[in-house]
Amino acid sequence: MKKERRYLIDGVELRDKESRTLSGYAAVFDSDSRDMGFIETLDPHCMDDVIGRSDVVCLYNHTDLPGILARSVNGDGTLHLSVDSRGLLCEFEAPNTQLGNDMLESVRRGDIRGMSFAFTVEKDEWTHKGDEYRRRIMKIDRLYDVSLVVQPAYDATSIDTRGLDDLKRSEKDSHVPSSSYYERLRSEIF
Repeated sequence: MKKERRYLIDGVELRDKESRTLSGYAAVFDSDSRDMGFIETLDPHCMDDVIGRSDVVCLYNHTDLPGILARSVNGDGTLHLSVDSRGLLCEFEAPNTQLGNDMLESVRRGDIRGMSFAFTVEKDEWTHKGDEYRRRIMKIDRLYDVSLVVQPAYDATSIDTRGLDDLKRSEKDSHVPSSSYYERLRSEIF
């Protein structure tokens, strides 16, 4: 399975000016993504039981080079993850490290407002209507990280683009893609 990342614009906030607690939504259910060549939504049950079987780190821009802000191993640790009716809520105390202090100051100033998550998909559904391609993620297999991000934008990979281009070409040739084509597209992406 291929690891994917998604970004949200308004995902992180500071509890109060004196606190070191940062919280935000790294994923929101039933909310359309930006147009990535397709529109994606997360089913409200796609994260059922995923926290208990995932080792999740909280990072800055999806990299651990500056350090790790917090961690949840199968639901335990310094990173508190929960799933509610809105989405995947993340909360942690910023560590008293250079990275932790930098993230606190950047969130306080409003320079960092977005969050993101990295994951693999177990089950999804693809549909096409008119000029719009849609993907609904039904079940996430694993979570890998939640990140505070500077530029909330989709981190497209070439295989995602190639799979969508193949789908468009196939539909242009046959006008009606078969269900086996969607299954092949899914296997190529993941």
